[in-house]
Amino acid sequence: MAGADEAIGMLDRSHKGEAAPDFAFADAKGVKTTLAAFAGKPVLLNLWATWCAPCVKEMPTLDALAQREGDALKVLTISQDLDGPTKVVPYFEKAGFKAIEAWTDPDLRFSVGLGANLPTTILYDAAGKEVWRMTGSMDWSNSAVKQLIAEAGAA
Repeated sequence: MAGADEAIGMLDRSHKGEAAPDFAFADAKGVKTTLAAFAGKPVLLNLWATWCAPCVKEMPTLDALAQREGDALKVLTISQDLDGPTKVVPYFEKAGFKAIEAWTDPDLRFSVGLGANLPTTILYDAAGKEVWRMTGSMDWSNSAVKQLIAEAGAA
């Protein structure tokens, strides 16, 4: 589809096949995990922060995507806020998201380690290999999303 990439953000396939990083991140209570804990199903990893307006704008559409995909796709929204849960948990409570959870990475391992600006969203297949990454804000209800997600074996 000509022009589709421009309409949905900047699609980057140059990291295709790279293994997911083993960086630790934490849930709202501070319990740490890694992407390996979600092996066996595709993962859509969104790096964002409460201070990032384009990030905040796309969060409701990520929640809707997570609801629509259900168990076929894990949508992980990992905050890059330095204050971690102090900022993120109240934001999630106020927003009332139904399917996404408040994950944090206050050490910025993901954004620094992956050289990612915010927002950046990376799709990993069930084996933990990168399929593509999207740089910039996106409406995750866009008609092209289903086809993009299907590239990881979900949808």
